[in-house]
Amino acid sequence: MGLGMQIAYLGFSGSNVIEREAGIELLRLAGIATDIVDCRLTIKSRPDPAGQPLYDAQLVLLTHDWEQLTVQRNTDADPTIAMRHAFDDALRLLRKRY
Repeated sequence: MGLGMQIAYLGFSGSNVIEREAGIELLRLAGIATDIVDCRLTIKSRPDPAGQPLYDAQLVLLTHDWEQLTVQRNTDADPTIAMRHAFDDALRLLRKRY
């Protein structure tokens, strides 16, 4: 059984670029995530104080034993960068576990 991923976009419609980059990042996780069965990525759009969009990206990883690992939220004006930072944090978290 492979590692699956669900992506939720809140406040915007997402893009093919984000989907493609998320797939690449998932492959990075799959290399070390021996007990992770599902990855849930949420990207939320919200305005900054000047009214410009900011994007919060957060991952929740689920293990075979139904343990839920929540990765800290990452924020950037570019949703792809926020997502990459979330996956970087997930990799650091998983490396500490193994």
